Amino acid sequence: MSNLFQQYVKALPALLVALVVGIAIAFAVIRLTRWVNARHPNSVRTAALRRLRGPVRALVPLLLMIASLHYVKAAVSAEMDIRHAIWILLIAVVAWGLARLVESIEDAVLYYYHIDAVDNLKARRLQTQIRVFRRIIVVVIALIALAVILFSFPSVRLVGAGVLASAGILTIIAGIAVQPVASNVIAGIQIAVSQPIRLDDVVVIQGHWGRVEEISLTYVVVRIWDLRRLVLPISYFITNPFENWTKTTSDILGIVHIELDYTAPVAAIREQYLAILASSPDWDGSVARMQVTQLGVSTMQLRFVMSSPDSSRSWNLECELREKMILFLQEKYPEVLPRVRAEMVPSSLKFAPKDPSADEFTKVADGLADPRSAYLFNESTMATGAQRSSSRSKS
Repeated sequence: MSNLFQQYVKALPALLVALVVGIAIAFAVIRLTRWVNARHPNSVRTAALRRLRGPVRALVPLLLMIASLHYVKAAVSAEMDIRHAIWILLIAVVAWGLARLVESIEDAVLYYYHIDAVDNLKARRLQTQIRVFRRIIVVVIALIALAVILFSFPSVRLVGAGVLASAGILTIIAGIAVQPVASNVIAGIQIAVSQPIRLDDVVVIQGHWGRVEEISLTYVVVRIWDLRRLVLPISYFITNPFENWTKTTSDILGIVHIELDYTAPVAAIREQYLAILASSPDWDGSVARMQVTQLGVSTMQLRFVMSSPDSSRSWNLECELREKMILFLQEKYPEVLPRVRAEMVPSSLKFAPKDPSADEFTKVADGLADPRSAYLFNESTMATGAQRSSSRSKS
């Protein structure tokens, strides 16, 4: 044991020299690329250099350490152990570098295609695909690197051969265990290809209106309008119906209903409606239509249809139209606002002629129905009615 330790110590100076030289070379390469990028600036190149800075600083020293083992006069067993450890680190660094390279490609796509643009359909489609596939590729890279590292050990290779010999039962058990995860991963690939949803899509799910904020391999995050987050498994969007308001375009039609009296001037209201839309920045000038859609018992219903560039501006335009239209009607035509009518018919209040008090009640009712009969409510009439009522109650 002490002899093997001495072999390790014998290889240590060469490894330290290779480490220091490798760090210096990596630092020089990074400085050179920064200088070139400063002379010819490029945002994508800058992002890639920032992503790959760490893997380069680790990769160059490891390569020099592998090369330095040829000049180390140590025992074969010690050299093999050191070489194996360095190769494990090298595989991990290469996997790390590939993952960062994929992220730099994603940065390039995000740089050229912004989802905050007015017409962002293509940008949302590309960002959804690149983000989903980037996660899948990173997971695959990690799994391959882990498998290569594990199979570099002889004992693990023997266990792997035994597992492959009895792979039938293990495959069934593993398939049942990972079925939910696998279904979500497959659903993520389906969404990346067919794209029923994309990043920043406006969706309505289970009565919740929101925007797709994040699409991962196994779940989707929807930011609701009140800043809550609705987290759903990604397979939900393959197996359940939902509304997508920005599947093809972001423009949308807003609808407002107002019920008014039958005496409302439809032409004047239509003119005011067009004036409100013309002054609103949320109207895109495409659709503006007002129609009488229903006739009720006491009111008629007016439907206002207007177009907007997106759902948020459509909501603002609907609220603005309600406020300004109600203010216009209150100022110009307050009598057309909905009200309840009641009409008293005199014949319906008359009693049978056998009742001696029916004639007096009929006169009073006729007076209520006819405003011109105000003489019924003078003091003498009311006093006479009170005396007769008192005498009947005593009898």
